[in-house]
Amino acid sequence: MARCTAPIHGHRSASAAENCPACSSRYSRSYYSPSYYSPSSSTSSGGSGSSGSNSSGNKSRSKKASWSPISSTILYTPEEIKTLTPVRENVEKRSNLPDLCDIFLCHAWDDRKESAKELYDLLESKGVSVWFSEKDVLLGSPLLREIDKGLAKSKVGIVLVTPSFLNRIKNGGIADKELSALLARDLLIPIVHNTTYEHLRNVSPLLGSRSGLSTAEETMTEIAAKLAELVTQEDTLIEA
Repeated sequence: MARCTAPIHGHRSASAAENCPACSSRYSRSYYSPSYYSPSSSTSSGGSGSSGSNSSGNKSRSKKASWSPISSTILYTPEEIKTLTPVRENVEKRSNLPDLCDIFLCHAWDDRKESAKELYDLLESKGVSVWFSEKDVLLGSPLLREIDKGLAKSKVGIVLVTPSFLNRIKNGGIADKELSALLARDLLIPIVHNTTYEHLRNVSPLLGSRSGLSTAEETMTEIAAKLAELVTQEDTLIEA
């Protein structure tokens, strides 16, 4: 009886299967043993076996948050749920404080008319009140002091991390010591735009240690929708 050569040579090509004395007859029926197929076949099929996928949308953005309304179609990764849950808890604790804005938007001065304004407009369009430097900060005011004041008047703070913002950190616009006190409140969420978390960690390891959201993974509109859901109080939420 002819013996299959796959355990020794492996059928990693059509010609190998065709030349095998045991499998050549079955090759005519498009036989191709999956047991000896190239490992790349399992990762290219979209299965869940690959943990190294670069597409966060494919890897696990499939959960609703406990604070999501039943009608919500917004989905999160487990990492996003873990990151945003402490922020949501602080939002709920601060919800009874008077005269609070929903979100404080921290950004570099150079971004005020572009990406920061885009995010501000998206949030406002969703009914979110935003503490924004263009309307709430006097020109020349120290950034750190305004961050502190803005957070005190807001449910949550977001930091729009761009190349301009990283340059500001390099030039001493924000000191890690003071930023540490702000991060300890679980009120800050980095929003990385047109840069990477790797670059952020190289400039500010402290801020880079905090997970957040990135426009490399979702659009600014999708991120604004998640932020709006995060700060909105709903009477009916999904089951945790």
